[in-house]
Amino acid sequence: MEEPRRKRSKTSRGEDDYLPGSIIEIELHNFMTFSSLTCKPASRLNLVVGPNGSGKSSLVCAIALGLGGEPQLLGRASSIGAFVKRGEESCYVKISLKGESEGEILTITRKMDTRNKSEWLFNGKLVTKKDVLEVIKRFNIQVNNLTQFLPQDRVCEFAKLTPIQLLEETEKAVGDPQLPVQHRALIDKSSDLKKLERAIQRNKEYLDQLKALNAEQERDVKRVRQREELLEKVESMKKKLPWLEYDMEKTKYLEAKREENDAKKKLEEAVKTWDKLKEPIDKQKKEKATLAAKCKQLDGLLGEFAKKRTQLLQKDNSLGVQVSGKYNEIEELKRQEESRQERILKAKEDLAAAETVLANLPPFKHPKEELARLSAQIVELGQSTREKRLQKSEQERSLNQTNGALRQHKDRLRDMEDTNIKLLQALQNSGAERIREAYNWVQEHRQEFNKEVFGPVLLEVKVSNKKHADYLEGHVPHYIWKAFITQDSGDRDILFRNIGSMGVPIINHVEDESSDVNPYNLTDKMHALGIHSRLDQVFDAPHAVKEVLVGQFGLDHSYIGSKEADQRANEVKNLGIMDLWTPENHYRWSRSRYGGHISASVESVDRSRLILCQQDTGELEKLTSRIKELTELVKTLDSSLRSLQSEITLAEDEEAKLARKREDITSHASIEMRKRKEIENRVNQRKINLKSLEREEDLHSAIAKLDELAASFLVERLKCVIEIKDLLVKAVSHRRTYTENNMASLQLEAKIREMEINGRQQEKLAEQAALHLDNCKKKVEDCRNQLSIAKRRAESVAIITPELDQAFREMPGTIEELEAAIQDLASQANSILSLNHNILQEYESRQKQIRELSTKQELDDKGLKKCLDEINSIKGKWLPTLRNLISQINVTFGRNFQEMAIAGEVSLDEHEVDFDKYGIHIKVKFRKTGQLQVLSAHHQSGGERSVSTILYLVSLQDLTNCPFRVVDEINQGMDPINERKMFQQLVRVASQPNTPQCFLLTPKLLPDLMYSESCSILNIFNGPWIEPTAKVWSGGESWSSATGLFSGASICQN
Repeated sequence: MEEPRRKRSKTSRGEDDYLPGSIIEIELHNFMTFSSLTCKPASRLNLVVGPNGSGKSSLVCAIALGLGGEPQLLGRASSIGAFVKRGEESCYVKISLKGESEGEILTITRKMDTRNKSEWLFNGKLVTKKDVLEVIKRFNIQVNNLTQFLPQDRVCEFAKLTPIQLLEETEKAVGDPQLPVQHRALIDKSSDLKKLERAIQRNKEYLDQLKALNAEQERDVKRVRQREELLEKVESMKKKLPWLEYDMEKTKYLEAKREENDAKKKLEEAVKTWDKLKEPIDKQKKEKATLAAKCKQLDGLLGEFAKKRTQLLQKDNSLGVQVSGKYNEIEELKRQEESRQERILKAKEDLAAAETVLANLPPFKHPKEELARLSAQIVELGQSTREKRLQKSEQERSLNQTNGALRQHKDRLRDMEDTNIKLLQALQNSGAERIREAYNWVQEHRQEFNKEVFGPVLLEVKVSNKKHADYLEGHVPHYIWKAFITQDSGDRDILFRNIGSMGVPIINHVEDESSDVNPYNLTDKMHALGIHSRLDQVFDAPHAVKEVLVGQFGLDHSYIGSKEADQRANEVKNLGIMDLWTPENHYRWSRSRYGGHISASVESVDRSRLILCQQDTGELEKLTSRIKELTELVKTLDSSLRSLQSEITLAEDEEAKLARKREDITSHASIEMRKRKEIENRVNQRKINLKSLEREEDLHSAIAKLDELAASFLVERLKCVIEIKDLLVKAVSHRRTYTENNMASLQLEAKIREMEINGRQQEKLAEQAALHLDNCKKKVEDCRNQLSIAKRRAESVAIITPELDQAFREMPGTIEELEAAIQDLASQANSILSLNHNILQEYESRQKQIRELSTKQELDDKGLKKCLDEINSIKGKWLPTLRNLISQINVTFGRNFQEMAIAGEVSLDEHEVDFDKYGIHIKVKFRKTGQLQVLSAHHQSGGERSVSTILYLVSLQDLTNCPFRVVDEINQGMDPINERKMFQQLVRVASQPNTPQCFLLTPKLLPDLMYSESCSILNIFNGPWIEPTAKVWSGGESWSSATGLFSGASICQN
């Protein structure tokens, strides 16, 4: 059942006739064309009229940006900084909206600057953009909806809206707020539905394919399963094989254990027999040990006797030697006495001879006076040498100081020469990339030139004043600074051949004696105007370089002045000066060749970029001269030092000669004195020797003492012989007892040996029994290990369970029979052939996929049904409401077109469940003979589309739920008839009680239009006299009151 026609919800107007959210006031500052603007629109239809370019669209832009819109929706600029008035840094838009309660006014302010930054204020408080958008959304203000807000630059976009887009915009602007939400939900659900249907269809097709494949392979699968059953039996029988092997190993283990027990019994019997034979052998060994101990004791006593006898024999021999020695000493004493008498006689003769030599020595006088004279001469020469050494030290110190100063000056000169490197680098940085290479080539080949070659010019020019450097560099062209100057055409040709390709200019200077040089002369008038020098006088350079610069660039006609000259530059030209440099400006005057009139140009003085590292030429010459002076001084000091060194060497040689002479005299005196002293010492020594020989002991007493000692030694020898005899008697007695005991021990040893032979045979039998037992133990251990291994192997294959044990009982009981049965079953399994070995896995995998797909298909079917139910539920709410809404728009749209003597309709383009294809078709006809055509650029003219657009918007007025609507210059392109009819429609709609606020911007209005109380006209003028006129009108005066103030408007632009 069709719903009743839906009207826009009634919203109460205030006493001022404004709806909540309507614009009460607009204030602009430095926004686009406006410096300052205050606009108070009416509550109904506002006709904003003004010439093109007066700022009507600026008002639209202000409303859009001030209410949260982005620059892109206006179609004018992409950034907010473009909306700031040219020449200003920032702007702001302040919009006052009617509140929901009586008397409530909401103000939204947006501040913008050229850096594309925005700042938002709500009721004067700083807030975020999100807070502002929430306030705007509360009043359903949509500045991005073309049905509510249609700026001039987007009018064509509205005509280009597709039916689908037109439906979306209409739902947002006019319909229930839930309509666009439901529409979007239906589009999403429709998309999900299509996806589910496609997925279900794909799954069904794939499921049918899987089932068909499995049906084809069922026979092969049965054969494969039969083969697998046979192979499972083979595997089961293979599990019994290791258990049969385990049983065999267990039998071997039990047999080995029995053999071990038998070997253990035999070993015990052999050990008992061996113990019985060991007892008498041990008894005989004890008796033998007793006899051996006695023999050992006797042997020790015999050893002690032998040792004592040896000691006594040694003592006897020693005493005999001592007796012989005493008798020999007696004989020696007798021989010494004879020798002493001979030595005494010889000593007396030697003493007499020495005394004779001492008496015959000539007298010796010590040369003290000569030595004193030589010492004085040596001291005098040493003093002279020290003085000369002091002079040498002073001169060496002076030489070192001079050398230090010379090194400092050379270093300074080298530093100044390094300035050339900096200058070359500056030239290279300024574009002369190979200037250093050219300079090095010229330096290396200077000997090949006929005359001196200069260059680069920058290195040859020396300027001491930085300001003058600025002037000179500004006056001379840049290329000349990297040029090389020759004074011979042959040298020029050499440079062209070798460095011409390096990009450096080469100038050949030929001196012209007849050239006219402007003399340097500054008059009093020049000084009075602040001119103090000329450009050719402020720098130093080689003559050839200076002539080139002066001759080619007129440096002798360029003057330098102070700030005073800068201020009085107009007076300078009266002195005939055509070129002037001041600290700030460079003045040039030129005289026309035709009319003779003078024209001037002024340029600011640029700072020098090349002549920054110049050194003072005078300082360089002074430094070079000082280095020469210091070099000469070093040579003089060096020569004086060599002369002093020669004098010092001669004095030292003379001093050394005198010292050697003194040493010779001293040495001769020492030798003479030493010789006399030696002879005196020899005489004294011989006297002492003679006295010593005369004091020796008497010979007879010494011989008597020696005889007594010899007799005592003979008595001692007799005692030793008696002790030796007693020892020999005791030794013979002990030797006899030792022999008897030793014989008894040998007899016992023979008996023990015979008994041990019998015991050894029995011991061998016991060892063999023990060895046999060990072998049995090893065999048992090996069998046990093999049994464990077999058990682990069997358990790793299969653990015995009652079911498996029962299966094993039904199988063959021996390994051979079991292996034969396994072979038979394997042959049967191999006889069942299968071309596809993975057929069973593939069959089971497909079966699993079939189960999974069947489950998924059921779930998808449920999801499809649920989705259809949801779509039908939403569609049941959305589509009737939308149909009713389009029907209402169609009725209004058709009635508006009928009033303009033409026809039009609005219809909904439905597409079942393709909700994303739903749209609105606007069909119109402007001729009675034509058919209704869909509104488009192909069927209607621009004016017809404008009429259709504005009538569609008017049709929405009664249904809209927004506080205001903006349409910019929609009447452009309409003919007067259509424009008049369209205006009547707007006035009629605006006069209805619940119509929202509307802004219609147009550059003109037709004459004799029908107005109502709901219409307000806002005129926009601009010009220098607008402000006083606006003030008169703002006071409520009539047009006649303002005619004396040229013209005016209720909206003014400064």
